[in-house]
Amino acid sequence: MTIQVTHTHGERITVRSCGVELLSYVYAPDPDAFEARKPYIHPLRTLAGHQVSGYRPNDHRWHKGLQMTASHLSGQNFWGGNCYVHGEGYLALPDRVGSMRHDGFSVLDVEQDWLSLAEDLTWIENGGREWAREQRAITVHSVDEEAGSYAVDWSIRLTNTRGEPLHFGSPTTAGREMAGYTGLQWRGPRDFTGGSVFGPGDARGAGELMGTQGPWLAFTAEHDDVDAHSTLVFAHAPENVDAVHASHWFVRSEPIPTVAFSWAFFEEFELAPGASFAYRYRVVVADGAWDRDRVATHLKGLPW
Repeated sequence: MTIQVTHTHGERITVRSCGVELLSYVYAPDPDAFEARKPYIHPLRTLAGHQVSGYRPNDHRWHKGLQMTASHLSGQNFWGGNCYVHGEGYLALPDRVGSMRHDGFSVLDVEQDWLSLAEDLTWIENGGREWAREQRAITVHSVDEEAGSYAVDWSIRLTNTRGEPLHFGSPTTAGREMAGYTGLQWRGPRDFTGGSVFGPGDARGAGELMGTQGPWLAFTAEHDDVDAHSTLVFAHAPENVDAVHASHWFVRSEPIPTVAFSWAFFEEFELAPGASFAYRYRVVVADGAWDRDRVATHLKGLPW
């Protein structure tokens, strides 16, 4: 299936197919530093044109579509917004909020049926010191009109340039139970609240899957305004099992719809000076309310 790509230089890359703007990768920095300036994908839409991402919701203004985050990183917050402090709760501490600077695209390839980009970024703590260099890759591919779906692959390779160890954690490692959010995060639109969540095993619902591990997780919901459902599938690349630290799902359906590939849910991990880590993820965006069998079959047909 053909795609069309538009690059608005200095601002965003937009992908269209089937007459629909499927997504925009926005790399121009947002104006509010408290929201942790960094690139993100929004809007994210299905092939039928139904929006499946949220942007600056009134409960968490720093939630922006699909974005790479780090909620607790050596005392800094690359997630955005309030910081969790054990014994005091969530506090507005703007001097702890970092940012990710877009340094340029080393690859921007477009073929008839896929987009592949590679981006260089720098992670900067609030005082302006450069802590890490990131090599990011995003690929949009497998647009399938018959299945009503396409895939977005997102990979990260992060290198510590700080000169001392970087410590990656989460609100849970800081003392708040079952709040292990960090890493690649998706925020759904308001009408995804209360949606259905399932994985390859018997567990169902966000509550049962919160903090668990698994190769994939699916989130399906019914839209407002139109008589339609949409499904998003979040999947780990096979090599993630050997990554620097084991990942767990952070997932909520209520009070907000969100999923994160949490790389430090229950325990912190350390990245030594000069060392790197890498993860690779896939998000399948689909029309309709897919079930477990359909998700599993579709993922088997999408080789890594």
